[in-house]
Amino acid sequence: MISKEELKKMDVASLKSEALLLKKELFNLKLGKLTGQVKDTSQFSKLRRNIAQILTIIEQKQHVTTTSIKK
Repeated sequence: MISKEELKKMDVASLKSEALLLKKELFNLKLGKLTGQVKDTSQFSKLRRNIAQILTIIEQKQHVTTTSIKK
């Protein structure tokens, strides 16, 4: 997984693509759980946490952009 510092350095487009990749991974993990292939269920919370962190950073970057335009 990518660290918070590295995520903060990324631009919004690459953050969105990273979030999409993690969402696909979460989907595949859910399918794996249904078929009984997943043993480590802690991966679910880790993926959801990482997705939430990325979405929060995207919101912060967009807020800074809109705030600087208004001034």
